[in-house]
Amino acid sequence: MKKTPQVLVIMMVFICANFLHAQQSADGYNRNFKFGIGISGGVPFNDPYNFNVGGDIRVQYNISKTYSLTFTTGYNSLFVKEDGKNFGYVPIKVGYKTFLFSNEFYVMAEMGGAFSTTKAYNHNSLMFGPSLGYATKYVDISVRYELLKDFPVIRDNEVDDGLGQIMVRLAYGFGL
Repeated sequence: MKKTPQVLVIMMVFICANFLHAQQSADGYNRNFKFGIGISGGVPFNDPYNFNVGGDIRVQYNISKTYSLTFTTGYNSLFVKEDGKNFGYVPIKVGYKTFLFSNEFYVMAEMGGAFSTTKAYNHNSLMFGPSLGYATKYVDISVRYELLKDFPVIRDNEVDDGLGQIMVRLAYGFGL
């Protein structure tokens, strides 16, 4: 699991290097990058967590009018019920976004790693999840399900792994 950040960085460098030349393709579409800054909040499905709040930045490379590649990172904090210590983590995700209908509604799938910043818990986790969203030229609103495969939860009064949560994201984006 310690090599996951290195693998993700190498994958993103490779993807960006292949698409960096924002030249017109044979279909006449001028490929471009978009940058977004977002805030998100959500509800975990498992104890001992109460809610999740975070912020992120996203770089999106538009392959065509309907398909995009994404790279997202930020910081999230899971608030623990009662007197427990809050749990912080840094998500690093790559994704694939497909726009539907009039290129405003989209579906997206992301996967990556969640890296704990809490000293009491020094483990990391794989994370993945689908999203549904609506994006205009500057505003992006989405709902996503996330599964953090290796984060601790309490099920039937026993410690287990696999935190599921629903998150809502509101972001401001602009072209680069």
